Amino acid sequence: MSLKRCLFLLSRSPHRANCLRSTVAVLAKGSAGASAVQRQCTGASGFICRNASSSSASKPPDTSLFVPLHVKATHNNGEGAIGEELTQPLDKSEVLKVLNRFYKRKEMQRLAAENGLDARLFHQAFISFRKYVLESDALGADLHIILNDFCCGAGHVDDLYPYFMRHAKLIFPMLDCMEDLRKISDLRVPANWYPEARAIQRKIIFHAGPTNSGKTHHAIQRYLTAKSGVYCGPLKLLAHEIFEKSNNANVPCDLVTGEERTLVSPEGKQSNHVACTIEMCSVTTPYEVAVIDEIQMIRDLSRGWAWTRALLGLCAEEIHVCGEAAAIDFVTELMYSTGEEVEIRNYKRLTSMSVLDHAVESLDNLHPGDCIVCFNKNDIYSISRQIEARGLECAVIYGSLPPGTKLAQAKKFNDPDDPCKILVATDAIGMGLNLSIKRIIFNSLVKPTVNEKGEKEMDTITTSQALQIAGRAGRFSSIFKEGEVTTMHRDDLPVLKEILGRTVDTIETAGLHPTAEQIEMFAYHLPDATLSNLIDIFVSLSQVDGLYFVCNIDDFKFLADMIQHIPLNLRARYVFCTAPINRKQPFVCTSFLKFARQFSRDEPLTFDWVCRHVRWPLVAPRNIKDLVHLEAVHLTLDLYLWLSYRFMDMFPDANLIRDIQKELDNIIQEGVRNITRLIRASETNTSSGTGTDAIPDDDIPLHRTFPKDRGLNAEDLPEARQQKQGQRRIRGSKMLDYRTLDTRQDGSLSSRLVQEGLLSTDLLEQLQREWAASQANGKDPWKETAGSGRKINSKGKKKNK
Repeated sequence: MSLKRCLFLLSRSPHRANCLRSTVAVLAKGSAGASAVQRQCTGASGFICRNASSSSASKPPDTSLFVPLHVKATHNNGEGAIGEELTQPLDKSEVLKVLNRFYKRKEMQRLAAENGLDARLFHQAFISFRKYVLESDALGADLHIILNDFCCGAGHVDDLYPYFMRHAKLIFPMLDCMEDLRKISDLRVPANWYPEARAIQRKIIFHAGPTNSGKTHHAIQRYLTAKSGVYCGPLKLLAHEIFEKSNNANVPCDLVTGEERTLVSPEGKQSNHVACTIEMCSVTTPYEVAVIDEIQMIRDLSRGWAWTRALLGLCAEEIHVCGEAAAIDFVTELMYSTGEEVEIRNYKRLTSMSVLDHAVESLDNLHPGDCIVCFNKNDIYSISRQIEARGLECAVIYGSLPPGTKLAQAKKFNDPDDPCKILVATDAIGMGLNLSIKRIIFNSLVKPTVNEKGEKEMDTITTSQALQIAGRAGRFSSIFKEGEVTTMHRDDLPVLKEILGRTVDTIETAGLHPTAEQIEMFAYHLPDATLSNLIDIFVSLSQVDGLYFVCNIDDFKFLADMIQHIPLNLRARYVFCTAPINRKQPFVCTSFLKFARQFSRDEPLTFDWVCRHVRWPLVAPRNIKDLVHLEAVHLTLDLYLWLSYRFMDMFPDANLIRDIQKELDNIIQEGVRNITRLIRASETNTSSGTGTDAIPDDDIPLHRTFPKDRGLNAEDLPEARQQKQGQRRIRGSKMLDYRTLDTRQDGSLSSRLVQEGLLSTDLLEQLQREWAASQANGKDPWKETAGSGRKINSKGKKKNK
């Protein structure tokens, strides 16, 4: 390493600054002195580390995550107990006094702490140990004898410690393998996870610039001229765009996303070029050129790990990285950990963009080419309805729309011959869509976000987000060569100017995520822990250096907890939990649950099965609630396709599902084209008392579940839905009279529920027992659960109280 680079690195952080003075001091001592300083400032891998102390420090585990296992008390089965035969039966009252004396011994607490039992674990272990001793009729001979000695006044209570620790390690098995768990969760040198990439000397080229600067265009031009290449983008739309651009340029290119595999070769052979979403890129396939788009997302709290994996792991001779200039220093530093240098190419915006001095203030002041940006769908519905009332047409784009619908709405807005000249959208337009926008209008500057702890907050958009959205105005390829940015409300305009005037926060860390192999090794040591608990313990014990952080795993844990009761092997459970699911969509979550349950029974999820579940065929939406439900069904079909590429034998009908998904996309497109009519219909229903209070079946909250059902949702019951398609239930009506589960009234329903896997035989028997007991006591066990003011008799007819 050159002395010039060493000086540069040392000046990059406070830790290195401390070494700078000593570096200068040894300059006169020659190469030997410089080598000594370099060794002093490098980590175990031989490369500069941001935080040298982090490589040796091991943080204490979060013991609140340690769930004690239940150890059953042993009982005398008539064969006698050796301890009793050698001594005498124990006096349990005296034994209790002995145990309590042991618990109060400070020396024992300190000794236990040295072996991993903090005060919390020590207390839990003692409670379990005391229960085990007092409830067992036949203790082990050695423990029985020593307790008898204590009761007789012989021995010292401290002699109980080995037996206590033996029990503690039974209920907390992680105590015996803590060092192994620490080694497995050591994430300090992720570059070493990719030996194929480390075996070659890669050239890193950073294309840095704002939106609409041509940085990605230059990277793609090199990609098209290469013998082989991979494009890694953040969105399916971007992967589709490069897929089409490459094939139109007579460069055969395949498409790989989580839900789609398209091979352009008629023989079904893989092409030398592939466009993929970044999570799907291969880190073992060799390429001449790789393109990683939107590199600034490496710091994303949920998905950042995918960019880290691609940057460190892609096996390409040239890696072209595209993104904000705020990531230059970080990528440069990260590549020093792999011994690879970075070439920087800076770009400027191709068209001008200005912040206006006045807000729009009224929808009457809209002009052709305007795009109003909102951060929630309710605002989109409201504004599009008001625009329509003024005799104007508008296109609508938001995140949960299918890609085909987004592209159709973008095409409608871009078409100079179409009367639609206004766009209402969320920040979904920030990436992946080419739009002819003259003016970006922020309807609000406040957006819901998720912080480092996974907590949802409402916060002002960041400078990076504001620039990404504002940069969509006046794109080089559009008819508008100058872009304008403003706000809808006057008070927001100075705030927007202040946000855009800030310097974009530099990127300082990259995301990481535990792999399936690491979790499997954890499970080997902790076979009785749940997947959610394994992940928690892994993150608690994980060690990362100053360049990295562990991504938010709340969504993963949410899915893990949802299917914990379903019998799946660990690898399948892990794959299911990495599925891209919007957990705010109850219908999608319920579908996920059903998919996992069907999979666990080793029963293929056929086309007919899926059609019955989603109630295909579907009809055009009549109001906004219908449209939201269709979007959820589209996401459910996406989930099927995603799983079909991981479990092909269990999800065999991907092609048929893709066909109906295209039909559903057309139905949704029709609904979005008539969205103002749907809004009017919803408003009409609201005024008549059947609008916003009418909940589609897929909007039933997930927490409204059966008592003790271990995850069975009300939606899982076919009778919970109205039989007539499209009919909506009014809030306040009872979802289902659970008493119809009683086979004494109708055996066919219970049989069907058991057959379809929606109800286990054990649960059915439990429900019958509870119902019989309540009848004997003259009580209604479902009164509080239903709580609607109306009852349903055994024939399913409602009657008033």
